[in-house]
Amino acid sequence: MTSRGTASRFLQSVLRNGVGRYVGQLKRVSIVFSKNGQSSLGIREFIEEGVVDYATKNPGTVVYVTPSPCRIPRIVAEYMNGNVREKTVTSKTSKEISEILTQMANQSGLDIIRIRKPFHTDNPSIQGQWHPFTHRPPSIGPIKPRTLED
Repeated sequence: MTSRGTASRFLQSVLRNGVGRYVGQLKRVSIVFSKNGQSSLGIREFIEEGVVDYATKNPGTVVYVTPSPCRIPRIVAEYMNGNVREKTVTSKTSKEISEILTQMANQSGLDIIRIRKPFHTDNPSIQGQWHPFTHRPPSIGPIKPRTLED
């Protein structure tokens, strides 16, 4: 598929995050698991060992633990911008689940799409983008490597 067929956007901060203090974008995490299902063994182990540690490391995130008679254990993440991500954690270990939760906490909730440019501004300059040789006088000429003189 060509690049014109894929979605793209300019690089931007989420909800102007970072202009003031940083606000984590993950709002709520729901852990849904079965009390006695074999596929929920790793998530039950994580709940016994690591869910309190995760909650203390991420005080801005609310963690809900919901036992229900389901076959597939899952983690549902809700972000500030309203997006909801659901990840199945069937037969995962406690360490893998911790890594998944850390990855979800570090994401913004936006879809992963192609970035048009690595820079963008709302107030573009008519003079062009700055680089280290912008104000270098043209009389000096191009930069050349040093020559060893004997």
